[in-house]
Amino acid sequence: MKNIEIDDELYLYIVSNTQAIGESASSILRRLLSLENTNQPPVPQSPLVTEIKGDETNNDELPQNTEVTDSDIVATKLSEVKMITGSESVFNFINKEELAMQRGAVGRFLLILAALYRAHPNTFNIVTNIAPKVSARKTKRLYFALSEEILTASGSSTKPKQVPQSPFWVITNSNTTRKKMMLTEAATLLGYDESDVIKIRELL
Repeated sequence: MKNIEIDDELYLYIVSNTQAIGESASSILRRLLSLENTNQPPVPQSPLVTEIKGDETNNDELPQNTEVTDSDIVATKLSEVKMITGSESVFNFINKEELAMQRGAVGRFLLILAALYRAHPNTFNIVTNIAPKVSARKTKRLYFALSEEILTASGSSTKPKQVPQSPFWVITNSNTTRKKMMLTEAATLLGYDESDVIKIRELL
């Protein structure tokens, strides 16, 4: 096992690509570099792209020379991103009375996403990584995008709607179960623990 030091942008990039709680740095890097799962540590052949699109994090607030170990790194999962960037909690922006006034799930869905965006404007772009598994027809369907046109082009009858007070769009033609799944993945990517993810999902 080797210890390495990486810069802050690379640390955030690695953490933002976590797909499961407790996933190790080696697993993430092997996946990103398309390396086989051998006992040898991955050796990058070229610099990794470390910019998180749309992230305007103030680097002065980030810890310097973050040390990453093979054993316990991304057990920290994406809660580290929330802590480092100083993001607020979505629960500070949830208005339960406003949610209750919505007649349908679509209205509540959009309000919850709007609250997530307001709490995490610098890292919300990570939700654009959420997508269904590729179908037999290999259709690249998207759930989130920065324009209505992109979502419309990704599939039929997507019924895109803009997340209020944000530049992001989301499909709304999915059933309530799928909407809850999208909220679950979004909250997890934004760094919420399992208990808070459940609370956010159940707001729908």
